[in-house]
Amino acid sequence: MTIVHEPNIDVDLIPILETVSDPEIPVLTVLDLGVIREAREVNGEIVIKLTPTYSGCPAMDVIGDDLKKAFADIGKVAKVELVLAPAWSTDWISEEGRQKMEAYGIAPPLSATADKEALLGNKKIVKCTLCGSTNTHLVSQFGSTACKALFKCDDCLEPFDYFKCLK
Repeated sequence: MTIVHEPNIDVDLIPILETVSDPEIPVLTVLDLGVIREAREVNGEIVIKLTPTYSGCPAMDVIGDDLKKAFADIGKVAKVELVLAPAWSTDWISEEGRQKMEAYGIAPPLSATADKEALLGNKKIVKCTLCGSTNTHLVSQFGSTACKALFKCDDCLEPFDYFKCLK
């Protein structure tokens, strides 16, 4: 059973949420990343339900503080709650977020099957973010963060991160 990520967000809160970025990939907003499960104003307080990209992700504390500050800047109190189930999936990254990620130099996640093939070295399918070649190879299962792997392009010789598929 696939759970579709349909966040429950008050439309008037979207402009503020769009100002809060992921500290590890600053070109992505929390909306691009798909970590906001719910954002509502309840009795004058902003209640935000946030799902971590993975359990123990250190960026979640920073994101929570940044969300509180963004709303404090407009005179609102925000309460951030972590929601662990269902677990976040890379399917929740918006299409715009995937494009921003690639332009920033991080290859966006492939499908689960393709991801395994790439990470096991069975197929050259991770596209270089600089030259676009798929003539790439895995350097390390872990890149600059645990959710990324380090690849290198065999054509332009540039290293780049690949955001691993999480389901």
